[in-house]
Amino acid sequence: MIGVAAAGAGQGAVLTAGLAGLVAGAMSMATGEYVSVSTQSDSESSDLARERRELENDRDAEHRELAAIYVGRGLDPALADQVATQLMAKDALGAHARDELGISEPMRARPVQAALASAGAFAAGAAVPLVVAALAPASRLGTFVAGLSLAFLAILGAVAARVGHAPVATGALRITFWGAIAMGLTAAVGRLFGVIA
Repeated sequence: MIGVAAAGAGQGAVLTAGLAGLVAGAMSMATGEYVSVSTQSDSESSDLARERRELENDRDAEHRELAAIYVGRGLDPALADQVATQLMAKDALGAHARDELGISEPMRARPVQAALASAGAFAAGAAVPLVVAALAPASRLGTFVAGLSLAFLAILGAVAARVGHAPVATGALRITFWGAIAMGLTAAVGRLFGVIA
């Protein structure tokens, strides 16, 4: 949107670019997330299938392996053996998935859920400059979009830093700095092509 505004386009063109960017960006993020998490899901399924075969072929070795994991976590060997026995009696594959492979049901890869979350987050963020562009005076469109977008980025950076127990000012400054760089480069490209056209 900044690039199109810097090229001298009117409010309608800027809004069209913003809407197209929102849709394209959300779809791109969803596609990338879906492919990435699908690969993770395939890997998890493969690991679980291999573990299922190992349990069928040599349950005793799998029991020893699980007990050794618990010993490594600090249990004495007798207790580790008892825990492995009880967990394998209830759900052998689940115990190995969780404690050997690090796969638990709440943390399983869910490609569709990840894609929808990624698309939704992108669309929510992209909607802010779009709303600003729709409400800003046409003569100062670029200034309003850039200024309020940078303010919003600073707020998001501060919130993310606060949630992550990191320095708030550093989080806000970092995302605002890189956002300003991106907007500046985009505006430069818009001006360049606006002059050429």
